[in-house]
Amino acid sequence: MWSAEYVRIEVAEQNPRVATIRIDRPKLNPLDSRVQAELKQAAQHVTGDDGLRAVVLYGGPVAFAAGADIKEMAQLSYTDMVRRSGALQDSFTAIARIPKPVIAAVTGFALGGGCELALCADLRVAAVDAKFGQPEIKLGLIPGAGGTQRLARLVGPARAKDLVFTGRMVGGEEALRIGLVDRVLAPQQVYPNALAWAAELAAGPAFALRAAKEAIDRGLETDLATGLEIERAQFAGLFATPDRATGMRSFIEHGPGKALFD
Repeated sequence: MWSAEYVRIEVAEQNPRVATIRIDRPKLNPLDSRVQAELKQAAQHVTGDDGLRAVVLYGGPVAFAAGADIKEMAQLSYTDMVRRSGALQDSFTAIARIPKPVIAAVTGFALGGGCELALCADLRVAAVDAKFGQPEIKLGLIPGAGGTQRLARLVGPARAKDLVFTGRMVGGEEALRIGLVDRVLAPQQVYPNALAWAAELAAGPAFALRAAKEAIDRGLETDLATGLEIERAQFAGLFATPDRATGMRSFIEHGPGKALFD
């Protein structure tokens, strides 16, 4: 599969419909401009491959991603960041807009940009000893890759402000309690569980899953009436897909929940 210097795409033989976007930059996967660009390329690759039905984001057992490369950032001026901040957000947005289920498998640190990257996934599986946080305030900054927006939408504005204002870290159990993650497991179980969950979703109807993701994500960005219109259009459009034909035919012939989608 596709591979770059610090980011690669892995597909296991037993789960050919599931891709892992793997960050591998020692020691703690800092998200410098090179890694950001490679994440965008990886997102474009899995988006364009119709054989891939679900995606896992993973940084290895030590760290999901420990945030930006502070040494690199310390050298940047205001005008440098004006030029670079758009590319930073674009790389994360490319992950968020992968039109397939995306699960973040978080072990170790997910701080700053690492936490923001996990927020780009649809679902998050975390280790009980994982550490999440937005510590930018301690550098005299705020999150710049979606942390003030995606975090507030996920956990609510008050909890987001707590994390952003204080820069404190939260462990897996607190992350689960506030809705930042969806499952908490022993560290060695996180990646296998994320792969199994992704494989389950990958067996579902690709067109319907894509429509559901787009309706939810776009609906959150607008008012209720517009969101309902987005839903209506997506719902009606699925009647032109093979997914709908397969699902309804199976229901009529074999009962609910037995459809096998291509």
